[in-house]
Amino acid sequence: MRIRFLKGYTEEEFREYYKNEYCRKKIMTFDGIRVYFKECSFNHAFYESKNRDGQKNTFSFIRAERMDWIRAALENRNARLLQGWDKKRRRYDPSRRVCVVFNKFVVILQMRLKRNGVLEAEFITCYWADNSIGKIVKSPKWLKEDCLSLLNKKGR
Repeated sequence: MRIRFLKGYTEEEFREYYKNEYCRKKIMTFDGIRVYFKECSFNHAFYESKNRDGQKNTFSFIRAERMDWIRAALENRNARLLQGWDKKRRRYDPSRRVCVVFNKFVVILQMRLKRNGVLEAEFITCYWADNSIGKIVKSPKWLKEDCLSLLNKKGR
């Protein structure tokens, strides 16, 4: 699969591209899980904190140029799937799926169960993890069975 950088877009054009290519299309992972994209997730995924204070207040062209990598990552059978970190509980969460591809590109999904028991996901964010990849790849492996077990216990 060939990946590309999206070049020459304005911030508004990136936002429109995200809506058209992700929010309005049916996106599936390589293992058959439907992924939903909310328009409001655009800011979380494609803005950065200018002052490193946690406030995402600056649009990142560098992040947005990798937007096509999201689908490529989700459809990649060779992606490394890991559990996400729950900052509040200070532990790994099997209902958070971290997909690592292209050495350091990370896509984070929140998994949930539909009413009929089918697993689905919501896109949370994506980024090039140049500073944190060493820590990320030490996370436990994400397994569908563990995720389903946790979600069924929680009743989600």
